[in-house]
Amino acid sequence: MNTSKVYFTDLRTNPKSNLLDKMERLVRRAGIDRIDFKDQFVAIKIHFGEPGNVAYIRPNYAARMATLIRSLGGKPFLTDSNTLYSGGRSNAVDHLRSAMENGFNPISAKCEVIIADGLKGTECREVEIDGEYCKAPKIGSAIADADIVISMNHFKGHEQAGFGGALKNLGMGSASVAGKMELHASSQPKIDRVRCRGCNICVTHCAHSALHLDEERKAVIDYARCVGCGQCVALCQFEGAVLGEWDTSENLNRKIAEYTEAVIKGKPNFHVSFIMNVSPECDCWNHNDAAIVPDLGILASFDPVALDQACADMVNQAPILEANHNRLAEKPHEGHMENEDKFHLIHPDTNWQAGLEHAQKRGIGTRQYELITV
Repeated sequence: MNTSKVYFTDLRTNPKSNLLDKMERLVRRAGIDRIDFKDQFVAIKIHFGEPGNVAYIRPNYAARMATLIRSLGGKPFLTDSNTLYSGGRSNAVDHLRSAMENGFNPISAKCEVIIADGLKGTECREVEIDGEYCKAPKIGSAIADADIVISMNHFKGHEQAGFGGALKNLGMGSASVAGKMELHASSQPKIDRVRCRGCNICVTHCAHSALHLDEERKAVIDYARCVGCGQCVALCQFEGAVLGEWDTSENLNRKIAEYTEAVIKGKPNFHVSFIMNVSPECDCWNHNDAAIVPDLGILASFDPVALDQACADMVNQAPILEANHNRLAEKPHEGHMENEDKFHLIHPDTNWQAGLEHAQKRGIGTRQYELITV
């Protein structure tokens, strides 16, 4: 089986080489400058972090990446899509405010910040891939319209996927709100009649004429017409339209792989992951728990599958930190859990390997890699 090259640098520094220098040296060694950036729009896909969470990638790294891409002739912008749940990033106004609060703005990040799927999460492109789970993933327009995609990924645990890395950042993070509905749900949306205000916005904007108001001015879904796109969930300001049943971890990860396939389809792409502040849960929470393992380093590759596998291997080979020892080990005296699957231990109902297996099957990349230290 073919192998992909994954490049790694540790976090040791000296007065002549700080971590920003090391990141730039890493991505250059990994071959980022082989991409023709001349006059190309470059989406730097990153997670801005929910307000209150401080485990996300520092904006300094994004600024150095943007400066590098600009020096190579590209037109970089930082981007992420709106969230399906209510919070600080569920619409572009709040999302931009949250990004600025966390340090991502044109001054500190040295490029523009664009919310990929627009004001209410409805601006997207359907990219046909004929997937086994998702035929035409709904990708935020700014990412779908970009010429080149660069992912900058905070590698950490995730309560549904097992971990969040390149595939999670690209697949879930680039999906429009309707796309996130498709990823998460195994059934069509529902109407909460108590919360429904009869505002009619879901009826007006349903592309399939699957909604109407009844005699009590409550929305009703015609499931013979509903395709489960989640547009009503995205648009409802009162949480009157809600998700159906959530899908399994295995299917979620396979769908994420197919969404990643849509994001990078036909485009040059490159990926950088930071194994720092490896919190147990996603940066979507308004807090971050103590790290699972020590900070390990930065990795880069043209292959997002190999990159995720390499990151998972490094975390699983590392000792756990005392702060999370009792959470991970049923018998704390048994040691520091080197070579244990920490993501499965901390989230036993998840199966992160299903996503990498499906991504390899779909030809997105390979789980076999050569690790090259820079």
